[in-house]
Amino acid sequence: MITPDEKQKVITDYETHKGDTGSPEVQIALLTKRIDELTEHLKLHSKDHSSRRGLLKMVGKRSALLKYVDKKEPKRYRQIISRLGLRK
Repeated sequence: MITPDEKQKVITDYETHKGDTGSPEVQIALLTKRIDELTEHLKLHSKDHSSRRGLLKMVGKRSALLKYVDKKEPKRYRQIISRLGLRK
């Protein structure tokens, strides 16, 4: 689980302006952090199907946000995926 300090650090790293918590960049970064942590959890607990369902829902939400940003501003989309290390 992501701690409040880690969450605040991710928000400050990806915010577009002071106090920004709702921009697509911040949302995608937070989802990526949670997805990474949950992936590690599922490597240890392979039969935890409820957490797997939550992981799939988070991946879908991140995908939808990325599609939105790609449609609105492709330059911003490329910047986000390169910064987060997605889509190699």
